[in-house]
Amino acid sequence: MRRVLILGGTAEARALAAELTGEGTHVVSSLAGRVRNPRLPVGEVREGGFGGPDGLAAWLATERIDAVVDATHPFAARMTASAAEASARTGVPLLLLRRPGWRESPGDAWQRVSSLEEAADRLAEGAAGRVFLTTGRRSLPVFTGLSGMWLLARSVDPPDAPVPAHVHVLLDRGPYTVEGERSLIHEHRLDVLVTKDSGGEMTSAKLVAARELGLPVIMVDRPAPPPGILLVDTVTAAAAWAQG
Repeated sequence: MRRVLILGGTAEARALAAELTGEGTHVVSSLAGRVRNPRLPVGEVREGGFGGPDGLAAWLATERIDAVVDATHPFAARMTASAAEASARTGVPLLLLRRPGWRESPGDAWQRVSSLEEAADRLAEGAAGRVFLTTGRRSLPVFTGLSGMWLLARSVDPPDAPVPAHVHVLLDRGPYTVEGERSLIHEHRLDVLVTKDSGGEMTSAKLVAARELGLPVIMVDRPAPPPGILLVDTVTAAAAWAQG
């Protein structure tokens, strides 16, 4: 039986695990363990890191893995780099499955930046006082030093303490609706949205609500994947590749 490792707990990773398992492939899904109570895919699941590219390379050999699909979050650059290095060392083929990024539509007011730090700098330069921050709990320290601003920081799990007084944490998990996002913006009188270009429909409603309400968006671009790695943007294409 063909053995495939799927890296990541994204919706695409879960869909791929279901499709491959249904076709008779033995799938091992690896979750980083950073989200409490994650949505689990079908098939075998392992949680926690591998110990860098050395540990991953050793694991691939021990488990006799035939192929690896990296379906991690588009901003999980460290895991993707480890997967690329382990693949090069072992000769186990690697595929990147990345959902398409978001594209601007008429009426959007986006500023694209290359990093979280640049996003914080743009906020500091602007006049916004109330910020809708959806870049994840681990990014919060980049923004908490901004003076004179109030932050609504939404995340699945709570950020590490201490949380400054000017930061309001909202624990929630998508998918979200345009109506809900619109109400949230009105309720908290938000001036600007800061987000990562994660792509996908589960969290895109905030962008539609921002467009409708004339809210500017600071969009953090994705890190570039390692060179020379095959990339697809659909589960169907990834499943066809993984089945050889």
